[in-house]
Amino acid sequence: MAGLTALAAASALTLSACGNSDDDSKGGSGSGAVKGKVGVILPDTTSSTRWESFDRPYLEQAFKTAGVQYDIQNAEGSTQRFQTIADQMLTSGVSVLLVTGLDSNSAAAVQRKARSQGVKTIDYDRLTLGGVSDYYVSFDNVRVGEELGKGLQKCLGDKPANIAYLNGSPTDNNATLFAQGAHNILDKVSSYKKVAEQAVPDWKPEKAATIFEQIWTEQHGKIDGVLAANDNLGNAAIAVAKKNQEGGKVAVTGQDATLQGLQNILDGTQCMTVYKPVKQEADAASKLAISLLKGQKGETSATVNDPQGKRDVPSVLLTPIGIFKDNVKQVVADGFVKAADLCKGAYAAKCKDAGIQ
Repeated sequence: MAGLTALAAASALTLSACGNSDDDSKGGSGSGAVKGKVGVILPDTTSSTRWESFDRPYLEQAFKTAGVQYDIQNAEGSTQRFQTIADQMLTSGVSVLLVTGLDSNSAAAVQRKARSQGVKTIDYDRLTLGGVSDYYVSFDNVRVGEELGKGLQKCLGDKPANIAYLNGSPTDNNATLFAQGAHNILDKVSSYKKVAEQAVPDWKPEKAATIFEQIWTEQHGKIDGVLAANDNLGNAAIAVAKKNQEGGKVAVTGQDATLQGLQNILDGTQCMTVYKPVKQEADAASKLAISLLKGQKGETSATVNDPQGKRDVPSVLLTPIGIFKDNVKQVVADGFVKAADLCKGAYAAKCKDAGIQ
């Protein structure tokens, strides 16, 4: 998540991570022989550092432990590359395709092609609207939004407040769900006024900065809270507020528990983030994929409605966690970030104050 980690991850993007077991019948837990290979397509490196820093290694670890052949690649934010990778994987004979789509149209096209070749598909983290995935694994994304809303309410209190929303990419169904959840909470607070709400294309922080600068100007700086859909967008809002504000501060939310986001929380410039233990998600997805390789039916805990496809998708939904200064230590204890990275320099004393050793 830190600069060197992200740089190392980005430099390795053009290489696929492939694993091969010496014996395709070698399996993980449960009965049945493991046959075939899993293909994984991650979306990018810009919407979040998680994809290369966490999802890739966790998935690799799970497949290696189970003795499963796998191929993990990153679409680098390109729908064309996403489709090219999928074609290559289908040609190479993958039996299960696990994808995080950049948008629903391109992901749905890949899923239909996979189904026509008898390949099972799993939506990973983002549901493909109008798709034909066999399963969906994610966090409860409406609940993620509700955690954002509750977090901002905790930071603002019940006093009158002007709120601006920086939502995620309009092509990401998760962003729609995050906004829905946030409104579930904040719209009920009569003392709050929504003064602006915009989606940030491709989750890009530089676009968020431009959008929030315009909002700030239009509102003459009278913004008390920013419901930012992730830490990158939140950090962009914080930078704009710092540049333009002489006194007081704006309460800003975030998501993903990035190193920057957590340091902002320790600084007091960001009020909270939503932590999604990625290992739980990667483990659930790999378990489903391995079950499918064994010819078994995957275990799920819920169904999620795809209104565009008019179907209910068997799903595994995990629980997100709101993180404030008093429980930043939980993210460190889980190994999601290292204390040595979080607590460098001026943050050493702030970590100590937050109970982080």
